[in-house]
Amino acid sequence: MAGKLLNLTLKVWKQAGRGQKGKFEEYKLEGVSTESSFLEMLDMLNEQLVEQDKEPVAFDHDCREGICGMCSLYINGRAHGPDRGITTCQLHMRMFNDGDTIVIEPWRSAAFPVIKDLIVDRTAFDRIQHAGGFVSVNTSGNTIDANAIPIEKEKADKAFAAAACIGCGACVATCKNGSAMLFVSAKVSQYALLPQGKVEATRRVLNMVKKMDEEGFGNCTNTGACEVECPKGISLENIARMNREFLHASIVNDVKAE
Repeated sequence: MAGKLLNLTLKVWKQAGRGQKGKFEEYKLEGVSTESSFLEMLDMLNEQLVEQDKEPVAFDHDCREGICGMCSLYINGRAHGPDRGITTCQLHMRMFNDGDTIVIEPWRSAAFPVIKDLIVDRTAFDRIQHAGGFVSVNTSGNTIDANAIPIEKEKADKAFAAAACIGCGACVATCKNGSAMLFVSAKVSQYALLPQGKVEATRRVLNMVKKMDEEGFGNCTNTGACEVECPKGISLENIARMNREFLHASIVNDVKAE
């Protein structure tokens, strides 16, 4: 692989399992091409560790195309590393310099417990989506083609922008409160902007916000760090929209209860 070669010091979080004490382990890695990706660099480290009869570092990944969000790492104090608008698998070693020390950690959140080393359990996001992040469709043969429903372009664009959220958890890891508001608001907005999502709108936002609180995520204080570090550029506008949806749903729910 072409490119300048780097000699690096890696400080990697090692933790045997959930609830166990962890610590940083220091490794030396030489001959890392600036053209390689960050995950390829970790592959090199693991090959070296295996050759030395040492336990490799556990880290999560799947698509390596910036789509799945599984490669969630905290690198030198930033979610997904020093570049902007990318996931860890899209981060390249040209962002670092020869002789650098790179600190690599898992997401730090009570709602994302560490499974092993750099892998965290993000199924809390799945449970929030199960609580309401879906549209119920009658599949009895009477379904209508989605393209047959006219939607204003502005709303369609905003819905698509919200749907770009890949659920990586960078917003939670970056937020000083460990808030999941950006993630949840993206999922709420995705449907709130479309006519297909109006039928269950009230139940959706109430159930998803309730589940978010139950999972132990913190509150939003509008710092804006989540939007800055989000690899897909999800806007804080979605949080404002979710708050409006939640207020409206709460009022409607109270009226029905009277």
